[in-house]
Amino acid sequence: MRPLELGWYLPTHGDTVRFNDPSTDVVPSLELFEKIVDQAERAGFEYLLIPVGVACWEAYMAGAYMAARHARIRPLIAARPGYINPVMLAKMISTLDHLSKGRIAVNLIAGQNEADVEAEGVTLGKAERYDLMEEEVRILKALWTSGQPLDFDGRFHRLKGAEIRPRSYQKPHPRFYLGGGSAQAWDVSARHSDVHLFWGDTPERVGDNITQIRKLAERYGRERDIGFGMRLQIICRETEADAWSAAEALLAKTSEQDRERVIQRTATSEANRRIQDLAREKGPLIAPNLWTGLTRVRQGAGIAIVGDPQQCANVIQRFIDVGCHSFCLSGYLHDEEAERFGRLVRPLVAAGNPGRLAAGSL
Repeated sequence: MRPLELGWYLPTHGDTVRFNDPSTDVVPSLELFEKIVDQAERAGFEYLLIPVGVACWEAYMAGAYMAARHARIRPLIAARPGYINPVMLAKMISTLDHLSKGRIAVNLIAGQNEADVEAEGVTLGKAERYDLMEEEVRILKALWTSGQPLDFDGRFHRLKGAEIRPRSYQKPHPRFYLGGGSAQAWDVSARHSDVHLFWGDTPERVGDNITQIRKLAERYGRERDIGFGMRLQIICRETEADAWSAAEALLAKTSEQDRERVIQRTATSEANRRIQDLAREKGPLIAPNLWTGLTRVRQGAGIAIVGDPQQCANVIQRFIDVGCHSFCLSGYLHDEEAERFGRLVRPLVAAGNPGRLAAGSL
């Protein structure tokens, strides 16, 4: 069995305890980032998801700085098709890979929000962006692993004699993560991902999806190379009642119009559509202690684990039992929720999976 790994999220767009209430907003700052990453390392999280988007600080700059200031945590930073020339991107990532002594990982993102993508000058549609992503990942891997200049004649890129220094520190190359629900996303994961992250679903559905993606990976000889994980929110308190109070407080200033705005902004995203469908079909809970409430106010990972420590550990265990080994989590406020997870939930997950979780917090 694969070792279990835990990731946390760095909200470079800021933090809050109540959506749509400016009085509770925590603006992005170096001090906020340091506080969150310090707590994440102490809580035993191994990697750090750094978001991209209009409201976010630049991910590579933030990731490089956090890697330099912290000893263990691994930045997981996006590679978005069409944003950076792939030769330059390969050099950027391999440089950071060396400077961090092998702590960089790559998050493959085609883009959830068409308006943002168009505003940033990327004119390709979603399907073409996945095609471009697949081509650029092949270029990245070739530049990192080949000892020879690269000639490449593709649909989107033509290279003649391309090479970079340094090649990647990690061998054969940094790990790739991808979260997506479309057939194209699954195919790119089957070809290239080390970890495919699901954005929240029932454990039974996730287990079925793992089986299907692994079958796709067989076509490329990678059925043993690809792993699976969950991208989830978590709201843990000492008692279940306190956890639900905290969950409800997050939405105290929201309305149904907020959900409609999220749906409109992510209309071309299959993974977002699945999460919204779950919320409509199943209501507040898609399974015990798996709450859909945050789908009203945020795109992407809107399914949350809510409960006391044992309930939270039980939900994670259900996903482990169907084949997940990686858990990328977040919660509000992010420094406080990371501390609670490390103190209250992580020991229970470790006890239920002897030898599969890395040594505890610092």
